[in-house]
Amino acid sequence: MNTKELVKSKQNGHNLNAFAIDDIGDDHLYTGLETPMKPDAFKISDEEKKEKIAILFEEIMDTMGLDLTDDSLKGTPKRVAKMYIDEIFSGLNPANKPQVALFDNKYQYNQMLVEKNITFYSNCEHHFVPIIGKAHVAYISSGKVIGLSKLNRFVQYYAKRPQVQERLTNQIAEELKSILQTDDVAVIIDAKHLCVSSRGIKDDTSSTVTAYYGGVFNTSQKITELQNYLK
Repeated sequence: MNTKELVKSKQNGHNLNAFAIDDIGDDHLYTGLETPMKPDAFKISDEEKKEKIAILFEEIMDTMGLDLTDDSLKGTPKRVAKMYIDEIFSGLNPANKPQVALFDNKYQYNQMLVEKNITFYSNCEHHFVPIIGKAHVAYISSGKVIGLSKLNRFVQYYAKRPQVQERLTNQIAEELKSILQTDDVAVIIDAKHLCVSSRGIKDDTSSTVTAYYGGVFNTSQKITELQNYLK
């Protein structure tokens, strides 16, 4: 079986919500809350993964006709492998999940706390091109509070993996609900997708907004209050 036949065979064997891959095209679909991972995703070490990715990316570059003996290009496969594992996709590895310390709410602050304009960089799982945006995270304490930097770190952790914005929004919200032991959590994400602006439809002016409102945030009063904070 040649390469073209192998690719076609793999594509025909994968469907999403009863649609074939070719039917889906650029549609913004995903399969669930959990990032799709193989059961043996961490069977090999990060160093072994980087070595393998470097070899495979070198083959991609060679297939495209690039001269890998050029001084500017010959280190690229290793650089890409290091970037994938240690940086932009580091959120795939549970070992990189932020450690959490909860504190008693000794200040008795019982109103919403909002951490807004958290800049993040992610990558679209459909085309592996950047998603660039800002996240706004809010919660109301149920008796415990979390360090402010941890709100940022959880946004970054879930962003650093191949993503779909709807999943990213829900993953951050569900993580904070579990940690803070409260349903009173809200997450709003406003992001630009380079799979929309740099290719395909090539719309550079649009952005995508997703939101999760849990507990008391799922009321018009609290949504309005939160929106006023964000303004």
